[in-house]
Amino acid sequence: MGLTGTALAIDAGNSKTDVALVTADGRLLGTARGGGFQPPVVGVGRAVDVLAPLVRSVLDQAGLTGPVEHLSAFLANADLPVEEAGLTAEVAGRGWARTASVRNDTFALLRAGLPDDGEPMGVAVVCGAGINCVGLGRRGATARFPSIGRISGDWGGGSHLADEALWCAARAEDGRGEPTGLARALPAHFGLTTMLELIEALHLRTLPGHRRHELTPLLFAVAASGDPVARGIVVRQAEEIALLAGIALERLGLLGEPAPVVLGGGVLAARHPLLHEQLTQLLSERAPKAVPHVVTAPPVLGAALDTLDRAGAEAGAYGRLRGAWG
Repeated sequence: MGLTGTALAIDAGNSKTDVALVTADGRLLGTARGGGFQPPVVGVGRAVDVLAPLVRSVLDQAGLTGPVEHLSAFLANADLPVEEAGLTAEVAGRGWARTASVRNDTFALLRAGLPDDGEPMGVAVVCGAGINCVGLGRRGATARFPSIGRISGDWGGGSHLADEALWCAARAEDGRGEPTGLARALPAHFGLTTMLELIEALHLRTLPGHRRHELTPLLFAVAASGDPVARGIVVRQAEEIALLAGIALERLGLLGEPAPVVLGGGVLAARHPLLHEQLTQLLSERAPKAVPHVVTAPPVLGAALDTLDRAGAEAGAYGRLRGAWG
């Protein structure tokens, strides 16, 4: 029997968290946004504490007290089975819903980009602050990567690209690397003259560390001007995304047929021409039948759609829910 009544949908990323309250017929009753979800930094319990005021907020918006029927949570840092298990136990223990499910947040992007009918099959690559890839195949087959960082073989994402830009710019200025416009553009963005000044400001924290994310758009701007070093970094990012998608499709046995490749996250959603064109070309070579498309809807939509899947919702509910997010 399908779930009835109301459900909580949660998408919790490293930088922000979205919570929505939805009904089984696709109505959106409330939304709330909060800060990042970082259990490796603060611990599982304190990370889940971040969700509590957001859950209360959406319930208050609907005049409800809970518990709801189901909670679908798609969480950053739920990368390993042991992490998923620990987060599931913590979320379920809060009593917000009669049943709860937890998956990595990249699955929310995938669900948002897949059709609402038929067996869910396809691959998603998120390239935001970090990078990850997941996929679903026939009969529930799953393709995943640990996505823990360099120790699990990852390359790319906004934070990594910012570090690459700094590395190349520093070496260009002191003569260890190739000349690049990054050596001028990066310090100039912060009102500084040289990379040495920028290195000092970051090292001594006179420039807040969180401002490093401002370097990634600069990298793309310098690449767009034709700078070979900056272009090389962007092309490498395109290669990595195509590689992740291609391997996931291969693992799922989907290389030989049309299959969605859902692309999301801030870096990909910006549709930087060089990155997008290179990625499209590389995907066409590695997976000729893949159907790539960028999803700009918030991933919490995917979490909300998952609650409809679990409720056995009628077709009209999906259109109603998607319409709530435009």
